[in-house]
Amino acid sequence: MNQHLLMIEDDARLAHMVAEYLRQSGYQVDHAGDGQSGLQRLQSLAPQLVVLDLMLPDMDGLEVCRRIRALPGALAATPILMLTAKGDPMDRIIGLEMGADDYLPKPFEPRELLARIRAVLRRHGEGAPVASKRLRFGTLEIDRDARLVSVAGQACELTSYQFDLLVALAERAGRVLTRDQIMEAVRGRELDAFDRSIDVHMGRIRAAIEMDAKTPKRILTVRGVGYVFARQQD
Repeated sequence: MNQHLLMIEDDARLAHMVAEYLRQSGYQVDHAGDGQSGLQRLQSLAPQLVVLDLMLPDMDGLEVCRRIRALPGALAATPILMLTAKGDPMDRIIGLEMGADDYLPKPFEPRELLARIRAVLRRHGEGAPVASKRLRFGTLEIDRDARLVSVAGQACELTSYQFDLLVALAERAGRVLTRDQIMEAVRGRELDAFDRSIDVHMGRIRAAIEMDAKTPKRILTVRGVGYVFARQQD
């Protein structure tokens, strides 16, 4: 699966250009236009790296960086590459002291940004825990290694099969999946009468992870197509 990057940048034109370049290089890119929405998306998406602008409309990048490093668990270790239009070396020093992993002044060449992203990811891959081992969507947490699911710290009871179905959807959050695509994602398991049973399993998963299974907010049905796992939750 492609590595997931989150870009927190208020310049929509620049963000679009950079995101397209990074997608062509094999990355999945999500964008937030301000610090608050960036922090929310970080917690729901658990990206491998954050590209963070220093100058944002609601709070500066240093504050966003500080808040990321104060988050619980693996999210606090998410690599951060900071961008700024400022040329003051003190900004770079403060950014690094606040916990940024690298720093790139604007304007920059997209190729240099790509090279720095790859370098930071390599460094974190050589010993640091990978944030994406756990998927977080608001209060919902999915620990793929331990095969555990919790909501607001409370464990959810799921069968091994239901856990695999939930992970298949959560790893593709925001994408509408047909039953065939879900079946392909969990291939290798016994899937007797899959089309007839998947709705039953989805109902049981919803009962475990939703506040109200009758009006789900996490796993949504797309009539005539299949299911989609919502990116923005809680």
